Amino acid sequence: MFKTELHCHSKSISECARVSNEEIIEKYTEAGYTSLVLANHFNLGTQRFHKCEHYQDFVTVYLKGYEDLKNDAKGKLNILLGMELRFTQNVNDYLVFGITEEFLRNHDELYLMNPDSFSKLARENGLLFIQAHPFRNSMTITPPYLLDGVEVFNGHMGHDSRNEIADAWADKFNLIKTSGTDFHYNHVPANAGILTDFEIKNMDTLVQTLKSGKYELIKG
Repeated sequence: MFKTELHCHSKSISECARVSNEEIIEKYTEAGYTSLVLANHFNLGTQRFHKCEHYQDFVTVYLKGYEDLKNDAKGKLNILLGMELRFTQNVNDYLVFGITEEFLRNHDELYLMNPDSFSKLARENGLLFIQAHPFRNSMTITPPYLLDGVEVFNGHMGHDSRNEIADAWADKFNLIKTSGTDFHYNHVPANAGILTDFEIKNMDTLVQTLKSGKYELIKG
C-alpha cells in the first residue's frame, strides 16, 4: 500500500508553519509516505505576509515554495501542488486539488471570490473543491452542493476539528472524504492521508483516485 499526505504546510510559504523542507522530507519518508500534497495557505493574508503588492508576484512566491520542496525531495517523495484557499468573507479554509501554474496565472485574486463563484470555476477546470476541517470552531457551513468533498479527518493537535461530525456530514451528502495531518510542526506525527494500492505520482492521478473512491483513509 502507498501512503499519500493531502494536507501539509511549509514555513517557506505558510506564516503559521514551522517546518523546513528538510524536516518535511525526513518526517514523511521515515513514516513510509510516497507522496505529499503541499497545501500551503493561499489567501490575502499570506500575500501580505510575503509583502507582495501584486497577485502575480504572490503566485511566483507561492510556486517557488512548491518547486523548492520538489527539488529538495530529490525523488524521495512525489510532491504535488495543492493549496488551502481562504476567501475574505470568513475564516473557512478549502483544500483545492488539481491546480496548475497556468490556472493560478490566469485567474487573478482567487481569494476575492466566494464559495459559489469558485465552485463553478473549479468544476469548469476539473478541480476538486474540499472544505477543510468544516466543524472546527469559527467555521461556517458551506452548502454541500457547492463542494466536492470535506476533510473528515484533520490531524492538527491544536484544534478540535470534530472529525466524527465531518465524517457523518460527508455520508449524509455523499461527499468525497479526505484526510490530512494539517502538518505545521515537526513534533506532530505524520498520521493522516490516504492509502492506495498504486503510487500516486501526479495530481491528475490523485484527483481521479479521490473521485473513484478507490482508497482508504488514514486516521491517526
